Amino acid sequence: MLITMRYITQPIRKLPHYYSVVPEEIINFATFLNQNRKNMKAFVFPGQGAQFVGMGKDLYENSALAKELFEKANDILGYRITDIMFEGTDEDLRQTKVTQPAVFLHSVISALCMGDDFKPEMTAGHSLGEFSALVAAGALSFEDGLKLVYARAMAMQKACEAQPSTMAAIIALPDEKVEEICEAVSKEGEVVVAANYNCPGQIVISGSIEGINKACEQMKAAGAKRALPLKVGGAFHSPLMNPAKVELETAINATEIHIPKCPVYQNVDALPHTDPAEIKANLVAQLTASVRWTQTVKNMVADGADDFTECGPGAVLQGLIKKIDGSVNAHGIA
Repeated sequence: MLITMRYITQPIRKLPHYYSVVPEEIINFATFLNQNRKNMKAFVFPGQGAQFVGMGKDLYENSALAKELFEKANDILGYRITDIMFEGTDEDLRQTKVTQPAVFLHSVISALCMGDDFKPEMTAGHSLGEFSALVAAGALSFEDGLKLVYARAMAMQKACEAQPSTMAAIIALPDEKVEEICEAVSKEGEVVVAANYNCPGQIVISGSIEGINKACEQMKAAGAKRALPLKVGGAFHSPLMNPAKVELETAINATEIHIPKCPVYQNVDALPHTDPAEIKANLVAQLTASVRWTQTVKNMVADGADDFTECGPGAVLQGLIKKIDGSVNAHGIA
């Protein structure tokens, strides 16, 4: 009975195959639960690209907790990342090994400084933001989360330096057409994949420089409104990150992950997870897999979320969420 109760509190679409035949009373009760799982609060966390010089400085100067956590981060990293975040240059902050821990710190500390107002019923993060979401949900400690993010950043930086690569944003072209062109260019010996499904009509592709250039030309010929190369360090969420994936896997497997206090929707499958083993496997896979943000938000809404709070620098996720589902409330921290 405990196992049955575990599954009927989830939407019917997630019942395992061996629960496909259940008494009508249980189905009716589960339907009732699903219909009433509304007005749920979701907290979301941005990824690389949301950074800006000065990020976090107001928190540091106005909150004793924030100052304590930022100083702890400086000690863990072995250098004063706060100096770069608060007073550095755009170029300094754009380095993957700096950007990722900087965005993570701003995001997590913003959430923790909310105090009793931070009561997530579900969380999710875009790419790097998934680590922030896991810390906020209690699956990772602040210290372990930062160490993993820094290990991830260093591993990705090495992979980028070993093989120059890039990404591009494709605007107003159907997902299926983007995937078709990526596959065609890949058959020519290049590496090109759909890396980020950000919202309807916006996909980011990732791969070799020549492959991205070819794909962009074909995307524009196919009717894309824009095919814009991005100023990034490399081909994130593509097979070219395999060397980093191997390195990060060792660090993730050596880190203790706890059962989170609420479901964490992960990038690789856009589904909620609470099992530490599944969370670890998805974190490893994430580095070379697509970020399924559109489906993640849709699933969160279907599961009851109607209020999304973005914790961290910028407001990119708020804009994406509103494009995915205009009926929900998406905002930053008040």
